[in-house]
Amino acid sequence: MALNGLPPAAYIDDDHRLQSLVPLLAREPLLAIDTESNSLHAYRERVCLIQISTREADFIVDPLTIGDLSPLGPIFADPKIEKVFHAAEYDLMCLKRDFNFSISNLFDTMVAARVSSYRAVGLGALLTEFLGIHVDKSHQRDDWGQRPLAASSLRYAQMDTHYLPVLRDYLKARLEEMDRTPEAYELFDELCGVRTANNHFNPEGYWRLALPNNLTMRQAAILRELYLWRDGLAERRDVPPFKVLSDKTLIALARHAPETTKDLSSIHGMSDGNIRRFGRDVLRLIVDGNEAPLPEPPEPEPAADPRIVELYTVLREWRRDRANEREVESDVIVSRDALWAMAEHMPQTYDELRDLSVLGPWRLKTYGDELVEIIQRHAPKKHRQRHKAHSEDTTTHN
Repeated sequence: MALNGLPPAAYIDDDHRLQSLVPLLAREPLLAIDTESNSLHAYRERVCLIQISTREADFIVDPLTIGDLSPLGPIFADPKIEKVFHAAEYDLMCLKRDFNFSISNLFDTMVAARVSSYRAVGLGALLTEFLGIHVDKSHQRDDWGQRPLAASSLRYAQMDTHYLPVLRDYLKARLEEMDRTPEAYELFDELCGVRTANNHFNPEGYWRLALPNNLTMRQAAILRELYLWRDGLAERRDVPPFKVLSDKTLIALARHAPETTKDLSSIHGMSDGNIRRFGRDVLRLIVDGNEAPLPEPPEPEPAADPRIVELYTVLREWRRDRANEREVESDVIVSRDALWAMAEHMPQTYDELRDLSVLGPWRLKTYGDELVEIIQRHAPKKHRQRHKAHSEDTTTHN
């Protein structure tokens, strides 16, 4: 039966079906890919579906029922096959983390839309803009780890890749029309090198709550007890920690240190049900935190050199002006990390900027001379003199 006018996707749920699918995919010049993970429903997130569409057919691959997904690895890594994603970064991080897959020859429709000066770049907005299709997003919070999945959930997953090849064609034409194709492909290539997603628990992670909320060291000690307890319980129940108690609730408990069940009821997030389930444990942990040795806060990051901050500010203003001229978001011009690296190292020549390796070839060619001129103009005088002396010394020795 067709779903929403589409034939149902082929459901690939065992190794034999996957082995049969791989030769078909290997012959395709273009594949659209998406993933669904269960981060809202499990303690440790994992990829639960991989959707793959050709221009003629849709497939949903089930990693939870297939023993060996490695046959897909060479397909994803094949530079002869273009892989189309929408907002690829997190998908790529998760595919690397769970299966050690790498992607080459990427086309990201969200990145292409951003480079093409579109501001509404969600998949639903772009499908409406180009194809007049309205996508039902009510399944975004589905538990993708449950089996069997409802037909409506599978339809939602299928829709995420079915139209990507056509959307890619529209956006590729738009890039070519605006003469921005090399710029976009440089960003695609950079995405292929994205780092692996990390889903490991950090026992010192409570500081990211304690420090911004100005908790005292005693309150931080209470928070530590609650934070470690919450993670252990979440792991045993296989749920995300926020489904035990939210960060906001942990902070309120640490700050107010309630002593009785009645006191707990005044804390945000401590519903009657949570008090029944966790109240006794929470009160005990607050006592433990009050009696525990005070924690040692992490070393603060050293204050940034004001000369670096000043140059970084100038570079950000340059980036903002270029973005306004081209009607794109600022990070499409140059990333914030690249600007900081330039402010920190203050390259004085085009070659030095190239050797810093923070700009791809297109950005280096397009903006390199301009950036070097800005850095030369605004770098501290002593830095310029040191650079000049070093250059003269190098010339003498040569």
